[in-house]
Amino acid sequence: MKTFDTVTAAMEDLRKRGYTADFNLLFDAIHEKDNKVHPQDFEITETYRFEGNTDPGDEAVVYAIQTKSGTKGILMYGYGVYSEDMSEDMIRKLAHK
Repeated sequence: MKTFDTVTAAMEDLRKRGYTADFNLLFDAIHEKDNKVHPQDFEITETYRFEGNTDPGDEAVVYAIQTKSGTKGILMYGYGVYSEDMSEDMIRKLAHK
């Protein structure tokens, strides 16, 4: 797996490799345009974690995701104090990688 210094660099590389959809996190699924995709309907193919050196608010994870229908995209998730509420299934899915 590659190593990146910034979230932006990781996302640019993934986009060049065909991960073009932008996924957003919902409570129990990920969402892209009008498509809601539940944890059982996608796989995380790569994960990149970024630690904030001085500010815990800068911590983030970039997930490369492929859905069962073949859509490839990116989910960027900032964790820590401002992390979002998620279902147990979604927590398990994202923590798995």
